[in-house]
Order: sequence, then C-alpha cells, then structure tokens
Amino acid sequence: MPVKVSVVVPVYNPGVYIEDCVASLLGQTLPPDEYEVIFVDDGSTDDTPARLDALAATEPRVTVVHQENSGWSGKPRNVGVAAARGEYVMFVDNDDYLGDQALERMYDYGVANAADVVVGKMAGKGRGVPVELFRRNHPRATVENAPLIDSLTPHKMFRRAFLDDIGLRFPEGRRRLEDHVFVTEAYLRASNVSVLSDYVCYYHVRRDDASNAGFQRFDPGGYFKNLREALDVVERYTEPGPLRDRLFRRWLRVEMVERMRGRRFLTMPADWRRELFEETHQVAVERFGPGVAAGLQPTQQVVAALIAADRYDDVEAFAEWEADVALRADPETVVWENGTLRVGFRAEYASADEPMTFPAGTDRTPLDGPPEDLAAAIAWVGADTVARFGKATADLLLRERASAAQYFQPVEFTREEVPAGNGRVRLVLRATAAVDPATLPRAGLWDAFVRVKLGGWTKECRLGPAPSEARPALYAGVAGGHVVLPYWTSPHANLAVDVDRATHRVGLGTLAPDDIKLSGDRLHAPLPLHVPGDGTEVTLRLTAAGTARDVPATLSPHGSGALLEATLPLGELRGATWRAALGTPGPRFLTLPFALRAGVGGVRVVRAPRASALRRLVRRAGRRLGTALGRTATRLKARSRARARAHRR
Repeated sequence: MPVKVSVVVPVYNPGVYIEDCVASLLGQTLPPDEYEVIFVDDGSTDDTPARLDALAATEPRVTVVHQENSGWSGKPRNVGVAAARGEYVMFVDNDDYLGDQALERMYDYGVANAADVVVGKMAGKGRGVPVELFRRNHPRATVENAPLIDSLTPHKMFRRAFLDDIGLRFPEGRRRLEDHVFVTEAYLRASNVSVLSDYVCYYHVRRDDASNAGFQRFDPGGYFKNLREALDVVERYTEPGPLRDRLFRRWLRVEMVERMRGRRFLTMPADWRRELFEETHQVAVERFGPGVAAGLQPTQQVVAALIAADRYDDVEAFAEWEADVALRADPETVVWENGTLRVGFRAEYASADEPMTFPAGTDRTPLDGPPEDLAAAIAWVGADTVARFGKATADLLLRERASAAQYFQPVEFTREEVPAGNGRVRLVLRATAAVDPATLPRAGLWDAFVRVKLGGWTKECRLGPAPSEARPALYAGVAGGHVVLPYWTSPHANLAVDVDRATHRVGLGTLAPDDIKLSGDRLHAPLPLHVPGDGTEVTLRLTAAGTARDVPATLSPHGSGALLEATLPLGELRGATWRAALGTPGPRFLTLPFALRAGVGGVRVVRAPRASALRRLVRRAGRRLGTALGRTATRLKARSRARARAHRR
C-alpha cells in the first residue's frame, strides 16, 4: 500500500525525552502500513542510536539513518526528506509528541483540501504556541486571510511533491531560524495551506532541564544575520506594500519588540540585552519602513520607535513600567443552564496591584516619532487605549492541565468605562462564556483562563481568585455525555472543571437516608446534580457480598438539583444490605451515601455502612505504597535528567 505520511525526526542526544515521541508515533490511528517514521541520528553520543536501531529491528515502519554531527536540525531534516516515500512529510522534534489521531486527521484534511501545507493545532507544554491561528479551522488559509505567519516552526505536514517541485529544503549548518526560512517560503509558494484547529495534533514540550535548542541564549549577531535571510524570502516573493509590511511586522513584533518588553527584557543579563538592542536597532533601521511599525499595537509601537531612535535607556524604563501591568479576572457567576455551564466574569488591567486608570474622553492620534520621555509614552498609550476600547475583546479558554491542550469557549461580552475620578476611567470587560460539556474532547482537569486584548496588550490569567464571601456554590452536572464538576482550586480559588474524573467529590455525601423515598418498588432520591431539561438515562448499581445488580434509572430536573428514580427488583434484594452507586455516561459510577437493607419487614433506606477496619487498613497501605513508589519514580527521573544534562549538546 502506498505510504501516505513520512514522519521525519532529527535526533541528537535526547536521552529519556525521546520515549514520549516514540510512543506517540507508534500509537497513531493511521494504519501502520500507511505511514513510516524516519529517525535521522545526527551523531548522537548517548545510547539513543542503539535504542533506535533496536526499535527499527522490530518495527517495519521505522527507519534509522545515522550521520556525523551536522550542528543543527536542517541537514537531518533534509536527509529525512530525501529518504521519504510518503505523499506528505511531517516534521517532529525528538522532544515533542503527537496526538494519537494527528497523522490520520492531518492527512485526510490535507487531501480533502488539496493542501500543500497542513498546519495542525499545537499545545505548548512550557512553550509558547500560536493561539489566534487555532481559533477555528481554516481549510483555505493564506498569509493574507489568516495569521499563518504566527506559526513558523517546522512541525507541520508538507506535500512531498510540492517540496520537490519548488526545490525547497532547510538551510544547513549550525545556525538559527532555519525553520523560518523554510516555512515562510512554503507559505508564500503553496497553492493552498489548511489549518486544522479542532484537534490537538502537536505537543511542543519544554524539557525539564530546559536544554531544548530554542531555550539556549544565542549570539545576537549571528541570530539577526539568520533573521535577515527570512526577510529576504519575503522580499523575493512579495511586492512592496501592505502585505510585505504585514509579514515583516511579525519579525519586528516577535523577534525584536517582544524581547524588549517588561519582565522578559529585565531578567536578561544587562550586557547581553544591550548587545541584543544594538543588533535589533541595526535591522530595524536597515529593513523596516514606516508601514511596518504603524500596524503594531500601541505599546509595541512605542518600543519599536525607541529601538529605531537608538534610545536604549528609554526602552529599559518603559519595560520597567510595563512589568507592573497585569490582567485581573474575577468570577461573578458560575451556574448551570439546561446542560450548559455559564461562566460570568469581569476583567481589567491592573498596575502595581491597583486597577489601571486611563484618561477619559481622549482622541486617538498617530504616534509621530518616538515619545519625548517615559511620561509622554505612558500618556500616549493611555489615550490610544481609551480611543480603541471599542475593539477590546475577552475570551475564556479551557486548558487541560496534563497536556496543555486548550479550546476557546463561546463568549459574549460588554465594555464599560467606569469613572475613577480626576477625569480618569477604568476599562472593564464583563463577559459570559458558555461551556458545553459535549464539546470537551476528553476526561481530565481543565483550568479556566481569561484572555484579553486591550490597547497594546494581549494577556492571559487564571479565572480567579474568587473571594470567599462571593464564591458561588458549584454543583456537578451530568450533561453532554460527561460528569462535569466545576470547582475552586485550593488554595488559590481559581475556577477549574473536572471532566469524568471526580467520583467522591461531587457533593452526593450531603444526602441523608430520610431524603430518599420508597413507594412500593419505586425509589425517589433528590440529588445535588444538574441535568438538562429532558433528563438523562442512568443506572442504579446495587452491590452486596460481591453480587451486583444494575437497575435502569432516570435523572430529571428537580428544583435546583435532580431527581433519581428507579424501579427496584425487590424479589432479588432479600436478606442483605445493598450499597448504592449512580452509573452515569462514560460509564462512571458515583458512590451514593445510602444503602438498601432488605429484611423480613421489607426494604428500607439506611446510611451506607463504613468500610471495614481491614478495608480501611488496605486503603491506607495502598496510599503509603503509592507515595513510596512516587518517590522512587521521582528519584529515577532525576537520575535520568542528570544523565541527559551530562550529554547536553
């Protein structure tokens, strides 16, 4: 069968960090005979070459190519492309891993849209990844209609014939930004680029020892020499004008201005950041016309103007002011409405831990050259922020704690200018997001993040903390095929959502035996759970002496909670005490705090008996064993990290 996808993995001394990568590649849903994995070992000196050779000996879809160390990832990727047989080539780094369905979904999406390049949704585990690009699917994306230029890492799928037809390969040798040169040309010459945003395809991982190549301090002179090569590609394939300015803006914004803002800039060594500034100044003066900086956000425009004017001290002073600006998001309501969790919140910026205020009723004026001093810069940013408040936005994202996969939730918001005295206002966004459990892709713990675009800032923060006196009480819900428990984290009181994991924390323990009613063989139990208006079918599981009876039941809305109703098989419940559990979609069983005791006088409801002393002892021993095993695993992991550091590139 023809190979659909060739996965190319450049490898250099990854140590234990390659194991997640290998597992994800072998666990793909694409049939094994429809893809191949090509590991290109770039002269590793650890035990990885032997590990990969052993893997290839047992896995027909795995090929290993060994070569002398080339110094960077460009040549190994090119060697992999030359060896590839697939219709598409997918580049994966040895520190990262794929979602289980990544190859299948990306390939099918690429074929369906005749794409030369397929960009799969990314999640960053300790690393930054594009956010706006993955707000929705883009079957036919270009650098003009989508923020493609925000994603220049090579971790994408490319049609191999397209690469061969235009002769596109990575620059080789020890250098930076080889992926920018490659991906930018691919975007500009592709007949179509497709962006798949409804499934996390690629997990971009920061190693625990922070030894990924992208986290190493670089030589500014060499870095910006390589950056100029990416700008050369843009000039080669675009005409002077708004599009070229917009593309150039990406490098001015990300590689230059953002490196010189706030805490990120101030935490760099003083001599290194001055050297970085000088190289940045040179590139800005040489390559960027006035139209490039004009499209930046207000704060970015200020920094860009100061860079162009060669005013290092003012850049540093502005960074110190920006370092105190932070986003605050306060939860106001968290309620269930017919199977949807509605989350209300307010968000605004704070400076030095106080609500940020801005001049009221000011008009927007273009930035005419660099501001005279820090006060003038702050005044212009404030006036511009107020004038453009009508474009401010607020979003709620749910981010899975284990994988960092995140998804935008539908949101409605309003903008309010709140008087703050002395002719100043606070700029407040009030929003309500609708979380539909049916859209959450899998079980896990999901943290709520608020993302706000206001003035010259795009910032994120956790939703919280919720003040104890105003913290809404939260019910679990059975909706959308999931058991969903919104809760406040401890001790920080931020909002999080537990999907299909909580079995003992859903609040059912508040139920008392007197609350349950028996009418003949009919059981009625009010539960502190939310269910949609049409209710849901569940199971009542009764267990005694190792025997289980599953009884069909229903959950329907009842007051502020739900009513569990079931018809009991009384003839099967004789002479025992039957513990009760609620079987929900998933399936997941939630322990109920009551039992049914069947005796001579019939069946009656009693409090669930406590676990025996022996069972409690076994549980306690299990917890202690788990703790001991966890400590052992931590020690082993630390030793592995130490070995990896010893072989660091």
